[in-house]
Amino acid sequence: MEMLDLPAHELRDAVAGRRVSAREVAERSLVRIERLDPRLKAFLTLRKDAALRDADALDASIARGEPPGPLAGVPMALKDNLCTRGVRTTCASRILGNFVPTYDATVVEKLRAAGALLVGKTNMDEFAMGSSTENSAFGPTLNPWDVTRVPGGSSGGTTAAVAAGLATAGLGSDTGGSIRQPASLCGVVGLKPTYGRVSRFGLVAFASSLDQIGPITRNVRDAALCLQAIAGPDPRDSTSASVETPDFLRDLEAGAKGLRLGIPKEYFGAGIDPEVASAVEAAIDVLRRAGATTQEVSLPHTDYGIAAYYVVAPAEASSNLARYDGVRYGLRAADTRGLLSMYEETRRQGFGREVSRRIMLGTFALSSGYYDAYYQKALKVRRRIKDDFDAAFGSVDALVCPTSPVPAFKLGEKADDPLQMYLADVFTVCLNMAGLPGISVPCGLAGGKLPIGLQILGRAFDESTVLRVARAYERETDWHSRRPEVAEA
Repeated sequence: MEMLDLPAHELRDAVAGRRVSAREVAERSLVRIERLDPRLKAFLTLRKDAALRDADALDASIARGEPPGPLAGVPMALKDNLCTRGVRTTCASRILGNFVPTYDATVVEKLRAAGALLVGKTNMDEFAMGSSTENSAFGPTLNPWDVTRVPGGSSGGTTAAVAAGLATAGLGSDTGGSIRQPASLCGVVGLKPTYGRVSRFGLVAFASSLDQIGPITRNVRDAALCLQAIAGPDPRDSTSASVETPDFLRDLEAGAKGLRLGIPKEYFGAGIDPEVASAVEAAIDVLRRAGATTQEVSLPHTDYGIAAYYVVAPAEASSNLARYDGVRYGLRAADTRGLLSMYEETRRQGFGREVSRRIMLGTFALSSGYYDAYYQKALKVRRRIKDDFDAAFGSVDALVCPTSPVPAFKLGEKADDPLQMYLADVFTVCLNMAGLPGISVPCGLAGGKLPIGLQILGRAFDESTVLRVARAYERETDWHSRRPEVAEA
């Protein structure tokens, strides 16, 4: 097997055991990116020389007998809203087109400490606002399973890179499904941890009460390994939870026997593609045969999730993105007449259509006379959504359902219909509103060629059970081992 096709945990063991050098791994990853990425357009910035230097330093450290980190020699891709010291961080926006941070995000620091080889920064929907990675100022990323289709979003660059083997693993951010939905569409594993499990310090904010960083991998064990490396409290992030980080690998192989799984009836209604429904129902049968029991549960406020999310998230975005005004950093429009003109022209030139739309929606929702009617009401709905999950978890250990209602759709198919694009996240946004953990794992191929994802949802800070269920399913199937064939450009 080609070394880049090895799981992260096996590649790490090979590097740590000096059966292969980190330098060789880095070189092969960069060569594969050079061959295939001109077609997929997953990366915005490569750390070519820096990755090779990091690999040489890791090889020297191992040769000295120093203990290698848990991700030693694993090539990883970073979504381009994670700050990287000395490396351009654009959020796929013109307004940050040449922004170079002076510090690393906490998760980036932790990956470096774990020995990961950070090969580059990946494309995304601008400021993480989108479900297709078509909203990037630098053009869309293509789905490696079918380059006429989207990879999902907003972490589409990382998921496409991992699915195509350009990187062994990566990090994305999930505000309303932006790790899980593209993982489903690209046939990889995407894990959204509990809000507060992973530090958000150095993540460029979209909606601060919803954003969460998580791993994107090709199997569940690697997702657990990556989460272990990045989880934990951080004094630099006031929303980071002061809870103990468990050993996520300890119960990974415990199997599904004895687990009670809930099937939310609202996730199998109108709008779901028949092949998606069939694949997910077959996956649930696999878990039953593995020893789990199932029961139908209800999440009655699911139908209000999209509406509430698209009040709360834009409201927070309108506040967070106010800092991009052309004064301190980023784009500054030239030839303007006075300060107000500079503000207006900088933001007009710098923000794309979808970002502008959400800023206006959020500003309206927070404005005098509308705050109570929209924002406060959305927060009340958010509370009801969380109560629904709490009630369901009173009788089950985890929930199982589809990740996305449809497989990957055609490029441009939903670009001019914002509502249809928003509905792509109908099965993922409620989990963010409740702050709970969830994972998407591959469970089928629609039409024999487009990946389908099974979503597993858990209690707050119970990623261990979510991972256990996902691994129990993965052990009984081979969908996670399927790989797309990507032709060179």
